[in-house]
Amino acid sequence: MEEAIKQIGDRLKGLREILEAPVAEMASLCGITEEQYLRMESGEGDVSVSNLQKISKKYGIPLDVLMFGEEPHMNNYFLTRKNKGMTVERRKAYKYQSLASGFRGRKADPFVVTVEPDGKDTVHEVNSHPGQEFNLVLEGRMELTIGSKKLELGEGDSVYFDSTQPHCMRAIGETPVKFLAIIL
Repeated sequence: MEEAIKQIGDRLKGLREILEAPVAEMASLCGITEEQYLRMESGEGDVSVSNLQKISKKYGIPLDVLMFGEEPHMNNYFLTRKNKGMTVERRKAYKYQSLASGFRGRKADPFVVTVEPDGKDTVHEVNSHPGQEFNLVLEGRMELTIGSKKLELGEGDSVYFDSTQPHCMRAIGETPVKFLAIIL
């Protein structure tokens, strides 16, 4: 996990240097401080998919390139076999598996996300990003917070929401929750 986060940080730093973008610009785009952004680049800070998506859209870099270091190649279809999608753990509690990492020019980013259970008092990072998001619970139970509203979802439940709203997910109970997330 740590090596994958370090590699993402290296790609972010390389992109910023190529673009000759000031740290302040990148931090502002992500809605974080310059110190937090530099920690992201060094691999010591949390790297959220929502921040990677903001950078991806702003600079026209495929999200896959930032997350996995690979350029998508397919333009007719891209097949992902069960449990074979490219994965990244952005931190211990969240694991993202891309379901379309090799498809060029896609309009949405589908992931299978696994969230490990943790303590009820754990503070969860709230994210927001441009666009919309669809979540379908595949296994387990999830609490989804959108703004000040808390929703409980079980297997088969789904939600579609405005992802510019601050949101976060957590597993309910003692087992992980696995859900399909489609970010548009």
